Parts: sequence; structure tokens; C-alpha cells
Amino acid sequence: MSSLPPLIWLQAFEAAARTLSFTAAGRELGVTQAAISQRIRLLEDRLGQKLFVRHPRSLTLTPVGQAWLPSIHEGFARIGEGTREVFGSATARSVTLRTTPVIQQNWLAPRLLAFHRAHPAIAVRLVSAIWSGEFGPEGADIEIRYGGGGWSGMEALSLGVERLLPVCAPAVARGLAAPADLAGVTLLHAAGFAVGWPSWLERAGVAGLDARSPALTCDNQAMTLALASQGGGVALTHRRLFEGRDDLVAPFDLAVPTDERFWLVRSARGQRQEEASLLWSWLAREVDAEPG
Repeated sequence: MSSLPPLIWLQAFEAAARTLSFTAAGRELGVTQAAISQRIRLLEDRLGQKLFVRHPRSLTLTPVGQAWLPSIHEGFARIGEGTREVFGSATARSVTLRTTPVIQQNWLAPRLLAFHRAHPAIAVRLVSAIWSGEFGPEGADIEIRYGGGGWSGMEALSLGVERLLPVCAPAVARGLAAPADLAGVTLLHAAGFAVGWPSWLERAGVAGLDARSPALTCDNQAMTLALASQGGGVALTHRRLFEGRDDLVAPFDLAVPTDERFWLVRSARGQRQEEASLLWSWLAREVDAEPG
């Protein structure tokens, strides 16, 4: 198996060979024409043979490409047959949703459960991602991303304006009458956010206080909230991720706005699966129903 080229290269070749168009293949696979061209070039480099003849406005297969294509068709057909034999036809009604663990736990879980009860025949596959580089148009039908929006080739629906505020366990909150009381208290930092503790402390009138407080830094908010709920310190979190939790309290009213926010995201290209469109519409209605 190690000698085989990556599956996405083979998919690109099959689609381009069938349509004789990198652009059409990209639309079919939900990626750009440039992505298809790059995968074909990498595949040709791996095989040491040209598969296509590039004309100014068209493509043709080389004799080698023509000879190889039936094997690729047969291989994909056998994979499809084997998948149906083992897993049944329900896999055709699956939707892959990728987002961060904290969104899964705090915002998505109740909404996804309601969707599942209404549409039990649609299998939803959740994939976790933390860093921005783990998100992208491939491998997921829908994403919930965090950032400034404006991703090329993607349709994005804002989940709403975000504000960050400190939260902690009730026992810790009893010792926090004012922001200055955070001195000496462990501050739980989540890496990768534009607005963090320094911004909140400056807005609270105690700039630089973090230099006098112990710190724990995590690569995701799910962990900072878990530590906070165990009395391990005070976490700075988005208001939407705090609402509905009974293990955490907000010791101060001050919430700092941020230009970054959570977005419901899907590719703006390619044919949309009916089941994925149904889940998108469901989550979009949930966003519309939230109080402004």
C-alpha cells in the first residue's frame, strides 16, 4: 500500500480524466482548479509519466493515462462495492462536520442532538480541529470555524458577535470581589486568540496584573474551562461557551468584545449533498433563533 499514490491524487486523476477538465473536476470534488492541477502534477511526478496533454483550452489523455484509467475506475468501483457490503447504503447519507472541541461540547451538542432526533437516518460524523491550519475545504461538508471570516471560496455565516469574560468555579469566585483580586490567582490562557487576558485586564483597569499571577496555557478553550471548573484558576472564555453551564460562574460583569467570532462554513463550490444542506439549514435556523 505504501507504494500507492495518495487517494486524493487518484480522485483528481479520475475526475479530470472523465471530464477532461481540471475546472470541472475541481467543481465535482469541491476544490479549486489549481488544486486539481497541483495534484495531477504531483501524481505525474510520482509515476514518472505524463497522464495528460495540456492544450490551450482543453485536455487529452496520454496513451499511458488512457491505459491506466480503466484500472482506476475498477478500483474505485470495488471500494464502493466493499463499502456497501460492509457498512450498507446508509453511508451515502452521512455528513461530516468539523469544529473545535469546545464548540462541540458547549454550543453544538444540544443542537446536534435535536437534529439527530428529527433526522435519525442521517449519520453525522464529528471531526475535531483546533488550529486554523486544520480547517479547509477538504474532508468535511460543514465546519464551524473561529476567526475573522472572509475565507476564499467558502460561504460563511456568522454565529454572532463575540465577547470574552472571566469564568471560574463558585468557590474561586467567592474570593474575587474586584478585578484587582486576580493578583496571585492562576490565569488560564487559551492560545491562538486575538483577545486574551492582557486585553481584558487593561479594560478592567488593572493592566499588567497578569505578570503577578501564575499562568497555565492550553491550546484549546475546552481544557481551560475544564481546569476552571475544577477550581484550577480563572479562564477567559466566549460568552456563548459559558451560557448554560452550571459548574462555572462569572465573577465580574465586564465582557470584552472581539472582532473574531465563530462561523458556520461550507464550500461555495461544487454540488451540495442534500443531507449536508439539511444540517446547514438546521444550524442556520438555530443561529437566527438566538437572542441578539
